[in-house]
This record gives sequence, C-alpha cells and structure tokens, in this order.
Amino acid sequence: MTQIGLKNTFDFPPDHKTFPILRDAVQECRGCDLYRRATQAVFGEGKRSSLVVFIGEQPGDEEDREGRPFVGPAGRLLDRAFEDAGIDRTTVYVTNAVKHFKFEERGKRHIHKKPEASEIRACRFWLEAELELIRPAILVCLGATAAQSVFGAKHRVTRDRGIFIEHAWAPHATSTIHPSAILRARDEESCHREYAAFVADLEKVRTLMKTAIREGL
Repeated sequence: MTQIGLKNTFDFPPDHKTFPILRDAVQECRGCDLYRRATQAVFGEGKRSSLVVFIGEQPGDEEDREGRPFVGPAGRLLDRAFEDAGIDRTTVYVTNAVKHFKFEERGKRHIHKKPEASEIRACRFWLEAELELIRPAILVCLGATAAQSVFGAKHRVTRDRGIFIEHAWAPHATSTIHPSAILRARDEESCHREYAAFVADLEKVRTLMKTAIREGL
C-alpha cells in the first residue's frame, strides 16, 4: 500500500497492522485538517471475517460523538434496511471513506459538509488497511463519495448502482445510494420509493453473500 501525504506525530504506516493498532493510530492522523474540529476519528466496525464491507462517506454528528460508524439517523435506517433485506448487521463490516466528521456550524448544530477530494485521498490509507485485513468477497459503496473513492470519478451511482464488477479490493464490488439520501427525500412517496429500491439493492447483496458462502469465497 502507498502512503498518501500523512503528516503525523509518529511513523506511518504502522509496521504491524491489526484492528486495535489501526484504531489507535487513526486517532493521531494529521493527513488533512479535519482532525482539528472533529471530536475523534471514527474507525470501521465489524468482524475481520466479514464477507461484506459497506463503505459510507464520513461520520455524522452522532458518530463523531460516539466514535462508532452508522449509529445516527442514517445508520438506524441502514439497520432497518438490513433487516428487511435479510442481512444480519453483525455479519458485515461498516466503515467510511473519510474517518473524521466534516461539518459547518449553524447555531449549536453541526451540519454535514461534503469532503473534498484531497481529504478523501488523505484517508485512503485507512480504508485500504481495513480492506487488506478483511479481504472481503463483496464491497458495497453507499453514496457517490464512497463510490467515486473506490471506482473513480467516472462512476455514477444513478447509472451503476446494483451492478457488480470485479475490483482489486474484492471479487465483487457495487454501489447504491447512501441511506441519508432517503432521509432527504422530498416527500413521503419519494421516500418509500427510494427505500424500496435501496432494499432491493441490498437483497442482491444478500443473494451474492449466499453464493460466496456456498463457493467458499
């Protein structure tokens, strides 16, 4: 793996990569300026033996405070969609392309702000390190930021969602919308439609999980 512009208080990358070492090391990351305002870095969560890794964009306000990925409103919606699609969250690994929360202040509220390309590149080491340890059979990008960080700038979730391709990080990789997009739907009808399509994408993942288990991937 290539070190990408990390300016930290100790040598990177860690010589010996384990989840505990990476979780401690990411708290000292100074690869970009997002650490200055975030409460903490939020590393991924799940078993090293997970067949599937879900990658989101970045932590939200609740994740920033709790130090765990997908525990806020979008995470709760993701849990519901997992259940409806027949996926046990305890069997998958969830993480983000960017490990620190980027936000703008509106009064006392911290409002999500899209990470820049340089911030995504600075965090790429951590994502690669997670995937190197897990070696998943299936990689699922949630939203455009995660998808473009994995597949490149030409990837379009609206066009390519639900289509599995081979990737250097996993034999099967795909994208779908981020659950936060469902929460931002303009009306109830749109929300139900987007949610149903999201669950359908996750059902494809569940089917592929069964195949991977059967084939021993």
